[in-house]
Amino acid sequence: MSLLISTWIKFFFLFAPFFVLSMFLALTRGETATSRKQVANKAIIAAAVIALVLLFFGGSLFAVLGITLDSFRIGSGILLFMSALSLVRDGTRNHAVGMPSEERDDVSVVPLAVPTIIGPATIGTILVYGAELQGWDLVIGLCGLLLALGTLAVILYSGSLIEKMLGRTGLNVLSKITGLILAAMAAQIFMSGVMGFLNPALVQ
Repeated sequence: MSLLISTWIKFFFLFAPFFVLSMFLALTRGETATSRKQVANKAIIAAAVIALVLLFFGGSLFAVLGITLDSFRIGSGILLFMSALSLVRDGTRNHAVGMPSEERDDVSVVPLAVPTIIGPATIGTILVYGAELQGWDLVIGLCGLLLALGTLAVILYSGSLIEKMLGRTGLNVLSKITGLILAAMAAQIFMSGVMGFLNPALVQ
């Protein structure tokens, strides 16, 4: 149970939910509540499919590419820290900046699911978790991932209400707090990779 709760919380903050909410509200501004719900459903489903593929095939990808888990820990930790730094500094993720301004027929997959929910830093972190978790721990990790996406879906469904309650300033503050938590997670992942290189006996 403790692993489930821990994984759920980690994935929840990894998805930067309040920044995702800000992007969701901006991309669906002027649309009806029903239309917003459809966009949210498609985005969550697309993100779930991508995340599950990364979670279950991360280890195989390492073997095919001939890279070690520790090197990927360091790389994903750096990317995650850059994403967290952008959230703290600007209230946005660096990989979402520069999104095309032209209208899209469907924004649920691109740019909402990718790269807003599942960005480069998120991809790297999910691959690391998928390679680290084995057996029942992987099943529990999967449940935590799905719970986090479910919680994100609830937040998106309540987007209009949350926007009225918190305002744009409140959402920006929450995004910055999320960035601080992501920075701490990035530091832990990065240091785990460094320690693995310095002392291979510590690799789990």
